[in-house]
This record gives sequence, C-alpha cells and structure tokens, in this order.
Amino acid sequence: MILDYKAIVIGTSAGGIEALKILLEDLPETLSVPIIFVLHIGEDSEKVVNMFNNFFRVRVKEAQDKEEIKKGIVYMAPSGYHLAIEKGGIFSLSLEEKIKYSRPSIDILFESAAEVYTDELVGIILTGANSDGAAGLQKIDSLGGMCIIQDPEEAYLAVMPQKSIEAVPSGHIWQLEKINRFIKSFGGNL
Repeated sequence: MILDYKAIVIGTSAGGIEALKILLEDLPETLSVPIIFVLHIGEDSEKVVNMFNNFFRVRVKEAQDKEEIKKGIVYMAPSGYHLAIEKGGIFSLSLEEKIKYSRPSIDILFESAAEVYTDELVGIILTGANSDGAAGLQKIDSLGGMCIIQDPEEAYLAVMPQKSIEAVPSGHIWQLEKINRFIKSFGGNL
C-alpha cells in the first residue's frame, strides 16, 4: 500500500493512555511519518513519555518549542501548553487560554497541522469526555486529509468520538486494532 500522508495527529482524553498503548503497540522504528498526539492528562506528560518509551520500540518524546518535526518519532504535547505546527514543520508551544477546559487543545494541534499538511494529514480521534478535536477534525476533512474516529462503542468514553462523528460524518469509524494496523502500514522503508 502506497500512502501519501506526511503526518498523523491524534487526540484523546479520558481512557487515552490505554487506547494509545493499543494504537502504538508494535510500531516499527522505521515509521515514515511523525505521529503527534494530545492527551488530556493533567500535569505529568513526562511520566507518560517515560512509560511509553518502556513499552514501545518507536521513540516517544515531548514536543519542544521551535523543534523541527522528524519522521519516525512519536511526539506528545507537553502538559500545560498548547501545541501547534508552523509552516516548515516546526512545533510552537503557547500558554494561551484553555480551550474546552483543556491546554493542550486537540483543536489547536489539528487545525494548525491541517494548514501545514493539507491533504497529506491523517487525523485520529480517540476516547474522551468532551468535544475537543471535533472542530480540528472538521478542518482536516475540509482540506482533504483523512479522518479516523475510534468506534464509540469501543471507547472508554464515547463523547469525543461521537462529537467527531457529528462534525465529520464521512470519517472512518474504526476499532483500535484496525487503527493500529493502519498506522503500522507507515512502517516502510526510510
């Protein structure tokens, strides 16, 4: 399968650590795209990064301000900061107001990524308890990117996937194992 995508963005909240463990499990170190995710977890993103690095072969790290995005790395938005992507594939961190009670905001990451990668972006929404990510997924869809939503019946909390389905009815509604297989298809030759 030839995939013409340049990046994958993921948003999740309640139940997200367990969902991400399934999604990122067995990913090869040779991923041909970066994966960037927002997880609403409070104030301990560094602990999550360390835990994930003990589980996965692929490298997981916190995104840094003005860092160049590189393929083959899984980036996590740091706790307490909004994470955006600027032209040229550079991260930008900010302390703007919370959006939908959250900082980092899934919508900020998704909307900025959509502007940079347009139709070469995959957006994935997982379990969660609010509507953060629905507007961002809608922007990805409007610019020709691929939208994947965790099956609400499988989600720990179905609100976030359900709101995303309402925003992007044409999105692919998949279970975590199918999303994992899809991401693994980016494990090709670097």
